Amino acid sequence: MATYPIGLLSSSTGPYDVVGRSILNGAILALEEVNNATDHGVRLKPIMADPQGETARYAPICRDLLDAGTRHVVGCYTSSSRKELIPLMEKREALLWYPSHYEGFESSSNVVYTGAVPNQHIVPLIDYVLDQPHRRLFCIGSNYIWAWENNRVVREVLSSRGGSIVGERYFPVGDEDFSHVIDTIFAARPDYVFNTLIGRSAYRFFSLFRDACARRNIDQARTFPVLSCSLSEPELAEIEPAARDGHISSSVYFSSIDSPENRRFVTRYSQRFPIGPVVSADAEASYVAVHLLALALKAAGTDAIDAVLSVAGQQVLQAPQGQIHLDPNTMHAFLTPRIGLSRADGSFGIVQAAAVPLKPDPYLVCNAPRLEISQIPKLRIVS
Repeated sequence: MATYPIGLLSSSTGPYDVVGRSILNGAILALEEVNNATDHGVRLKPIMADPQGETARYAPICRDLLDAGTRHVVGCYTSSSRKELIPLMEKREALLWYPSHYEGFESSSNVVYTGAVPNQHIVPLIDYVLDQPHRRLFCIGSNYIWAWENNRVVREVLSSRGGSIVGERYFPVGDEDFSHVIDTIFAARPDYVFNTLIGRSAYRFFSLFRDACARRNIDQARTFPVLSCSLSEPELAEIEPAARDGHISSSVYFSSIDSPENRRFVTRYSQRFPIGPVVSADAEASYVAVHLLALALKAAGTDAIDAVLSVAGQQVLQAPQGQIHLDPNTMHAFLTPRIGLSRADGSFGIVQAAAVPLKPDPYLVCNAPRLEISQIPKLRIVS
C-alpha cells in the first residue's frame, strides 16, 4: 500500500484560530478515516504546520513542507494566504487543496478548490435579499481580498436589480473597535448589514452591534439583520450568547443538515474532537478535500500532480452536505447552496436549500448581472 506525505497548513492559533482549528480538525478526521479503511489502497502521512494567521509566514512554512517531500498541501483560510502560496506551488509543481469559501475570479492549475465560490454563496444570499421588499445594504469587512471582492460582486448584482449599497467600511484583521461604524450604520438606516469581517473582529462586531441596538430599544435581528457568507457554528459560539440568534448565513454546509451521511459525520467529529471547535462548513470542506485527494491518489497510483489532476475530476464523494465532485475544467467543486438562520443555541435552521449541487462558476461567466441573475436555479423553502 502506497504512503504519501500530505501537508496540513492551518492557522490553529492567531486572529482566526477558531476557523483554523476547524479546518485542521476536518482534515485530520478524513485522514484517519482513509488510513483506517482496509480497502482504500493508500495511506496518508500528515505533516502539520501553523502559520499563526500571519500572511508573511505562509510561503516560508509551505516551502518547508515541500522540502520535506510533500506534493499536496491541504489548508489556508484567507485569500491573502492562498495567493501567497500560488507562485510557490506553481514553481515547485505542487498542489494546494484549498478548503474554504472564497471570492472567485482566480485561475491556477496548482489549486483544487473544495469551498464555495460566488455563485454558490454570494449570489444565493443576494437572491434571498432580493426576494424581500427592502434592498439597501451596508457593507462592513476585514481589509483584504475576501471583503473587497465580495462587496464588488454584491454591488454589481444589487445595482443590476434595483438595490443599493449605502455604506462600506473596512478594518484590519483582528480589529475590535466598531463603535464609530455602528453609529454610521444607525445613521444610514440600511435594510441589511453585509458582514465580511473574519475571526475575532466578526465576533466582536456581532456582540457590540446587538448591544448597541438593545440600548436603543431596537430589535437588531428584525431591523438590521446581518448577512454573512462565512458565519459558522464555531463562530456563533464565540459571540456573546445574547447576540447569537437571528443572523442570516449563506453556506453549502450546516451541521443541522438532516441526512444519514451528515449525522454520521457530526457524530464522528464530535467524538474525535470533544473540546471543539464544533463541526462547521470549514471542517466539512477540509474533510472533503482530504477524501477527494485520497481518491485521486488511489486512481492515479502516484502523487505526481499531473496524474492526480487528470483523475481528480472523475471522483465522486458522498459528503456530509450531499454528493460532491470536481469540475475538471476549473477544479472547483459542485456544491449545494443553503441559507441558514442562526439560533440562540449556536446552531442554524436551514430556511432554503438548492435541490441539487450547483456547478461552480468562479468567474461568474454564466451568472453575471448582464446575463440576468434569474438564470440561477431558485432555492426551495425547506422550513
